[in-house]
Amino acid sequence: VQLQASGGGMVQAGGSLKLSCTPSARIFNSGTMGWFQQAPGKEREFVATIRWSAGDTYYADSVKGRFTISRDKTKNTVYLQMNSLKPEDTAVYYCAATTRRLISSNTSSKTAYDYWGQGTQVTVSS
Repeated sequence: VQLQASGGGMVQAGGSLKLSCTPSARIFNSGTMGWFQQAPGKEREFVATIRWSAGDTYYADSVKGRFTISRDKTKNTVYLQMNSLKPEDTAVYYCAATTRRLISSNTSSKTAYDYWGQGTQVTVSS
């Protein structure tokens, strides 16, 4: 399964961006998709995840209330709507997927995901 992520760019603080990720094959209804971010010199960190079937969502505390993850089953695409962006949100954002339904305690773990996209750069200027 290949993941194609898009939608990154440069925006001023307070602005918005919407990322998209489309897998090359359909994620089974039992699957989970998520977004991670990696800033220069830092580890890749969890941002948000969604269970494909029920649409259950989980977020990192740093983005709660500002970011929204969603999926469109008809388009086989997951989105990350990012509002009220801050300079500290600057990072490469990676889409991730697994065909397994992750339990809540695993959704933020990088090792729980089997497939990764190429990353898309998000830059927020102050």
